[in-house]
Amino acid sequence: MDQENVSATLTVAASAARVFAVLADPRTHAAIDGTGWVQESVDRAPLTGVGQVFRMDMYHANHPNGDYRVANKVHVLDPPRAIGWLTGQEKDDGRLEFGGWFWRYDLTPLGPSETEVTLTYDWSAVPQSVREYLQFPPFAPEHLTNSMRHLAELVSGE
Repeated sequence: MDQENVSATLTVAASAARVFAVLADPRTHAAIDGTGWVQESVDRAPLTGVGQVFRMDMYHANHPNGDYRVANKVHVLDPPRAIGWLTGQEKDDGRLEFGGWFWRYDLTPLGPSETEVTLTYDWSAVPQSVREYLQFPPFAPEHLTNSMRHLAELVSGE
């Protein structure tokens, strides 16, 4: 695959501010997740600044431990237009290490109560050493579509 990112776009029945608020709340990420891997937010404070780190408890049957934790670092925060984070891990010494992939949501207001949302997963900065043991993307494309549907349900109050 030459392309090093995948994305999905959906129009949701909510204002951009409402969508952004849901995405900036790590406590909603498990409900938004389209893979079933995100379990619970460890850090529950809203995302308010570039460089902020938030951790998520995860589960994947093919992970060596099954249960694991990721550390995410906000690298895009432009309310209510864009939010994104790098995903990695925290080492035993507290040092953060990121693998070169990120998640990003871009929001385009279509009116006072309608927003076009694009979710992108990008792995273009993943070094070859990581690509030798991880396949990218690590999920089927429909997982992004599922995530977008979950987000639409959350923001519309269904």
